[in-house]
Amino acid sequence: MLPAGDSYEAIRAAFRWRIPGRYNIGVDACDRWADGSGRTALIHLRSDGRVERIGFDALKAQSNRLANVLRAHGVARGDRVGVLLPQVPEAAVAHLAIYKLGAIAVPVFQLFGEQALEFRLRDSGAAALVTDATGLGKLAPIRGRLPALRLVLAADGPGEGARDMAAEMARASASFAPADTAAEDPALIIYTSGTTGAPKGALHAHRVLPGHLPGVEMPQDLFPRPGDLFWTPADWAWIGGLLDVLLPSLHHGVPVLAHRMAKFDPELAFRIMAEQGVRNAFLPPTALRMMRAVPDPARFGARPRSIGSGGETLGAELLEWGRAAFGVTINEFYGQTECNLVVSSCAALMPPRPGWMGRAVPGHEVAVVDAEGRELPPGTQGTIAIRRPDPAMFLGYWNNPEATAAKFAGDWLLTGDTGLMDEAGWFRFVGREDDVITSAGYRIGPGEIEDCLASHPAVAMAAVVGVPDPVRTERVVAVVVPRPGFAAGEDLARGIQEHVKRRLAAHAYPREVRFAEALPLTATGKVMRGEIRRRLGEEG
Repeated sequence: MLPAGDSYEAIRAAFRWRIPGRYNIGVDACDRWADGSGRTALIHLRSDGRVERIGFDALKAQSNRLANVLRAHGVARGDRVGVLLPQVPEAAVAHLAIYKLGAIAVPVFQLFGEQALEFRLRDSGAAALVTDATGLGKLAPIRGRLPALRLVLAADGPGEGARDMAAEMARASASFAPADTAAEDPALIIYTSGTTGAPKGALHAHRVLPGHLPGVEMPQDLFPRPGDLFWTPADWAWIGGLLDVLLPSLHHGVPVLAHRMAKFDPELAFRIMAEQGVRNAFLPPTALRMMRAVPDPARFGARPRSIGSGGETLGAELLEWGRAAFGVTINEFYGQTECNLVVSSCAALMPPRPGWMGRAVPGHEVAVVDAEGRELPPGTQGTIAIRRPDPAMFLGYWNNPEATAAKFAGDWLLTGDTGLMDEAGWFRFVGREDDVITSAGYRIGPGEIEDCLASHPAVAMAAVVGVPDPVRTERVVAVVVPRPGFAAGEDLARGIQEHVKRRLAAHAYPREVRFAEALPLTATGKVMRGEIRRRLGEEG
């Protein structure tokens, strides 16, 4: 969707949204490429090492069959359908079928426990669920508390209370007339993975896919290019896996590598990228930090064309490592479930600036505002905000108009993230509004301290929080996961503190360093600073 141009300024000036009034994600991301040519849509790397190629023609036929199955069992336009599957072809088929039917997909992460699963299926009022044996095991104890759930289809064979999806599809027609949906019609509910409070369902319209395209193309160094192949370890149940990789790639006719990775394995990630010839990757910062701990990454031979990362600040150390390990500059991007991929860097157009996320993706108006939605001058810290209307922006929170209204100040969607913008339009992420630390009169963002900590040879992972302090208001505390071979203790803590004093700032160094075997993470791999603060409060 991005126009041709040799500079960010030229591309931004020439950009225009091209979103038709009538639009369906399933048709756009599948059917238009199903022309009998056998073009590859998915490359499925099975757990046993076998590789299966699935073309757009087969993807169209399978999604049509599933759409017919759902309709035959009474699933209608506007009904919610849960998708509780890992990164497998059946998940892609389910999404496309749901969109073509005019129903609303509700992706659910397979590693969720019963409570999280029940909340999402009950809150959305899901009428049907596409899952597998693992999902059925989690569904069984809560099925009686989900009165709206009428149909369960199991992708790997029948189970108690579940129909055999493959058998049902085999009896269904491969022809299906997709629903004539408007771009503004609802297509998808993705529940936020916030660290506090009950999750909220962000309801997105069909236009969310074209709305994401510029924000995918920019951090992937002007994606697509001939020969591209996209992969991410991020589960397709999350907006990062689904709308940053799977659906945009299919829109462009670019194959997606699918692999079920129950637990992220950094060495396996290197091998997958090398052996499968991955050219484009979305690697979350947590994954990158784990891969950084692998010795001699060059031995794997992974040579992608582009890597994008988002969700947390990368920092200079990770960027430098990425160039050495992959031969490319990792591009950082920014967004959130309610309005994703709105800020990005792009090494193909402009040199990266460590510590800065990037500039507004063409088509999106992003600013730093105060609590009333007034734009703040460059260099002033405030809330990062996105102006509506915006095709990547959600329609609202499912059945929660109060929370939807609270998300806006006038026409500005308030992200809840603190940041600043400079004169050139580059954005710096400071932290979540509830993560910013006020200490001795200073407002300190945890991100830059964590970046500095990551450059210490003994630090595998680190999180920084503020805890109440009678003198300083808050004191800076670092929770550090040491690398193998380094002993946690007072000597290491002092060395880490001196490292931050010397490399960052004397006022920002952690007054206290605590060590842990692991950090609490959300299901998407983001550090749960709220949980860390709670634990520190209990420990005293």
